[in-house]
Amino acid sequence: MTDKRFSKQILGRTVVSKTGKRFGEVGDVVFETGTGELIHVVLRNPTPYAEKLDLEKSRENEQLIPFSAVMALGDFVVVAEEDIV
Repeated sequence: MTDKRFSKQILGRTVVSKTGKRFGEVGDVVFETGTGELIHVVLRNPTPYAEKLDLEKSRENEQLIPFSAVMALGDFVVVAEEDIV
């Protein structure tokens, strides 16, 4: 992923696995302020499928997907499900 994108460009995008399972939408992106490293995608409106997974949660009890699991950014945010669970 060498293309530059602003975080506001991916907010609201649907998060799906590479097999097409929906997780919800991108509600926010968590990053390390010192380095700019992207840490997590915060899920908004998680699907029942995502609710069943044992995803890490924020202090606000929001479900988090590690950014390292993101495979592609486009019309959808595609994640590798095996890197999440």
